[in-house]
Amino acid sequence: KKMYILMDEARQPLSRKVPIPSSLINPYRMIIVIRLVIVCLFFHYRVMHPVHDAFVLWLISVICEIWFAMSWILDQFPKWFPIERETYLDRLTLRFDKEGQPSQLAPVDFFVSTVDPAKEPPLVTANTILSILAVDYPVDKLSCYVSDDGAAMLTFEGLSETSEFAKKWVPFCKKYSIEPRAPEWYFQQKIDYLKDKVVPNFVRDRRAMKREYEEFKIRINALVAKAQKVPEEGWTMQDGTPWPGNNVRDHPGMIQVFLGQSGGLDVEGNELPRLVYVSREKRPGYNHHKKAGAMNALVRVSAVLTNAPYMLNLDCDHYVNNSKAVKEAMCFMMDPLVGKKVCYVQFPQRFDSIDRHDRYANKNVVFFDINMKGLDGIQGPIYVGTGCVFRRQALYGYDAPKTKKPPSRTCNCWPKWCVCCFCFGNRKNKKKVTKPKTEKKKRLFFKKEENQSPAYALSEIDEAAAGITQLPAFWLF
Repeated sequence: KKMYILMDEARQPLSRKVPIPSSLINPYRMIIVIRLVIVCLFFHYRVMHPVHDAFVLWLISVICEIWFAMSWILDQFPKWFPIERETYLDRLTLRFDKEGQPSQLAPVDFFVSTVDPAKEPPLVTANTILSILAVDYPVDKLSCYVSDDGAAMLTFEGLSETSEFAKKWVPFCKKYSIEPRAPEWYFQQKIDYLKDKVVPNFVRDRRAMKREYEEFKIRINALVAKAQKVPEEGWTMQDGTPWPGNNVRDHPGMIQVFLGQSGGLDVEGNELPRLVYVSREKRPGYNHHKKAGAMNALVRVSAVLTNAPYMLNLDCDHYVNNSKAVKEAMCFMMDPLVGKKVCYVQFPQRFDSIDRHDRYANKNVVFFDINMKGLDGIQGPIYVGTGCVFRRQALYGYDAPKTKKPPSRTCNCWPKWCVCCFCFGNRKNKKKVTKPKTEKKKRLFFKKEENQSPAYALSEIDEAAAGITQLPAFWLF
């Protein structure tokens, strides 16, 4: 009986919509209706009482007021049907990640973009990368690509130090299930870190890890201090060769794999996710399209190395505050009912180091918690530039899935003998045309060649990410 319950649970959907309670949304809808009535009365008064002494100015002011009123009405549409979504990670585990069996979860490629280490501190970027490498996801299905659009040797050396520290940090996070998995924010938490911890060695290991992280910070700070004075002949690597990115606007492409199948193991002998440094080629006289061009370069590089069907992009100052976030995104992407129709899953942004009352509205609560939920109730949220899981097929420019046409209806009002006559008449008129055998062989040959072409050819990848808005997206909380 227990087996039947598990099988029935595995067939259930992986997510569901959670509507906002009517007791919360109906008062807001009433306020919208009251405001709309007031706006209509205001325009009725404005139109019925024109100012004849300054008719042109009156007309311009009325047109501007109508424009603002229309923009306000359009802004209210998404707020009319807000929804929330709930995921079922236990069902995802039963279906794709059973214990004792190889995981069937889809591979995911993380993209982290950075440009100038002077404006984007390497320690912040390191925390972002460490939070990615320590997420709760199969190691062999996770890869992290770091785009250095400034070709800075400081970023390269900082990434090398980060990969060494990750060999100690990742097993510590997974052993004790700590949250969040960015060390800077984890050690700054003013909470009882002993809550729900029952392993006796946790306190000792935590103190040792905090000491290791402080030493790691000192090494990063030393690299930053060293980078303040640029040598006249440019930077040189450890083997004595000049750094290829000394000229930021004219340098070849650089790719370095730090971790992964050929990049070493952690301190416990387990495999780590793949970590790749990428600095795309730049030449003078070409428009490189800044962050969009860097993302396109990462799409191409990842297609050659790992070619994961899903990609998640993050800014260098955004870290993963929920280690199960990737699995929650897979609840939408890998859902057997709606998964193939989903283009991307957008995560909301949360901000640290903000005062309790948020007097300057730095958290953007109205945008992330109201507008985006409302857009999700209509069709889907917009892409906010970071924290988004994309389907690779959508970025390659494939068309949206077409709805199936209903079956054609036939008229049954004719007698059967009429239908038979029509059929016989058609058979007499049709003549069987035989084609030479050579044409048949050619057709079969070309058909076979078409089937041998790859599903995702790199030459078909366009610079623009076309077709993103043609598929629905989900706003995940």
